[in-house]
Amino acid sequence: MDSIELFKKAAVALQTDERYLALDAARKASDQDEELQKMIGEFNLARLDLNNEIGKDDRDEEKLASLNDKINKLYADIMANDKMVAYNEAKAGVEALIGHIDAIINTAMNGGDPMTVEAPQQGCTGSCSSCGGCH
Repeated sequence: MDSIELFKKAAVALQTDERYLALDAARKASDQDEELQKMIGEFNLARLDLNNEIGKDDRDEEKLASLNDKINKLYADIMANDKMVAYNEAKAGVEALIGHIDAIINTAMNGGDPMTVEAPQQGCTGSCSSCGGCH
């Protein structure tokens, strides 16, 4: 079997990992939270308004400050939302999993033994030149 087929099978298995399942559940819960989605929509519109105002030759500094304050408040409210907190925690778990997988692939591609790769203790950047060591 070629490596692409093996990676496809591994990707299917990845979708049964508890970290993936937690992220999927958190994503669905966030998507169904009407209040959260409303705040995200308002945040995106306020960012557009801010960018439009910044692009003007005759900027209104008061409007810029007001939009900036609105964006900061909305961002804080979004990030404090229980479902967004759960989503971000689940996302961090999946990112750690992907970092581990990346370390395994990088080790194999550099001629090392992928079976010896342990989970990186800190986020893996995918670059062994900046790595403190995962194997």
